[in-house]
Amino acid sequence: MVLTRRSLLAGAALMAAPALHAAQRDGPVVVVGAGAAGLAAAEALRQAGHAFTLVEARGRIGGRAFTDTSLGADAAFDAGAQYIHWADRNPWSAIAEREKARIGEDSSWARTLVIDGRAATEAERTARRAGFGTLTALLVPAGADRSIRAAAQIGGAGAEGAAANLTRLSLGEEPERVSLADYDRLWSGEDLWVDGYGALVARHHAGLPVQLETRVTGIDWSGAGVTVETDRGPLAGAAVIVTVPVGVLAGGAIRVTPGWPAETASALDGLGMGAYTKIALRLDPARLDLRSTGDAVSVARRDGRDLTLYFEMAPFGRPVAIANLGGDGARALCEAGEAAAIAEATDRLAAILGAEARRAVTGGRLAGWWTDPLARGGYAIAKPGRAEARLALRRPIADRVFLAGEALGEGSAMTVGGATLDGQRAAAAVLRVLAS
Repeated sequence: MVLTRRSLLAGAALMAAPALHAAQRDGPVVVVGAGAAGLAAAEALRQAGHAFTLVEARGRIGGRAFTDTSLGADAAFDAGAQYIHWADRNPWSAIAEREKARIGEDSSWARTLVIDGRAATEAERTARRAGFGTLTALLVPAGADRSIRAAAQIGGAGAEGAAANLTRLSLGEEPERVSLADYDRLWSGEDLWVDGYGALVARHHAGLPVQLETRVTGIDWSGAGVTVETDRGPLAGAAVIVTVPVGVLAGGAIRVTPGWPAETASALDGLGMGAYTKIALRLDPARLDLRSTGDAVSVARRDGRDLTLYFEMAPFGRPVAIANLGGDGARALCEAGEAAAIAEATDRLAAILGAEARRAVTGGRLAGWWTDPLARGGYAIAKPGRAEARLALRRPIADRVFLAGEALGEGSAMTVGGATLDGQRAAAAVLRVLAS
């Protein structure tokens, strides 16, 4: 981190920021963002009896946990999160059970592998599995932090290919941009596949008061409290909990006065946003027997970029095929737009299932978080050598600005459960400060 005059001034402002007066400690807490972290923070404040104002730029709650019904209620799909990861300690496991959410069975391997439009040979399938086996043994941190790609190179081309598939199709990022140390910290355990995870989140928090379609444009923490500027006017508070994605914060969409302290700016620089992307295709069951199709992987390159798609076929029996992809190829497809993305996914599905599959496609939807200005990516990825960035963002700024979200979760990072736990952590930290 290069210390500039601006960052030094921000650090000085942090040290000199005035303390809260007793009257200000009783003021409301402004919560920015009604994704999983913001909703959890607001709920914790409500249960503690402390006043809060929850604002959300979208016209709905849930953030990147979103069940999209634009292709029809019978073809609903989770455009963002769809798994309750590490279910034994995830707070959403009990919520899903209590609310009788439908849980499906997931398989580890796709039935079909297609390479450049042709069925893979048995030798290619075996080599692919062997590459993942080799990679597993190599993903053990040793010495200085390095990228997953650097760790995989020791194992040869098979392990490198497996590393690329792992990071693109689970994190949405290229393997050279992913910290091995951070990846190794992620919690493991049983994953529960939820039919409508986004809908579950929205339903569970439906009773929280929230100001929708209220975009935050600035946060001023130079005074004794905070002032949050929105496109509907300013909001004053004793403190603010900011839960918007780090891609939005790093991009400067919210003006911060007097600026981020040097440590916070450095931590934001240590995280990037993956480009995990989904393309949903609605299918006509009269033209395609969805009961006979299984999940498939289609490997190909476009314009020198990997564009491997993992197709989930008819999840929960719904008439849809959902293509999953990530990395730079996904970024390019998002930037090309929805029509191009649907055309690409349709072509690839037809290469797997035949021409009848093309005729069965009756509509499509791109869940392109990378080009969504309110997300700027799927979830936060720690860069190689920057595994400490997540925890650094947890440190309050002048005891009045608190960051929260999936990016700060360390072992629980990149999940709805992690965002929920971190929103609760941030609310508890705010309440401790205001009570002191």
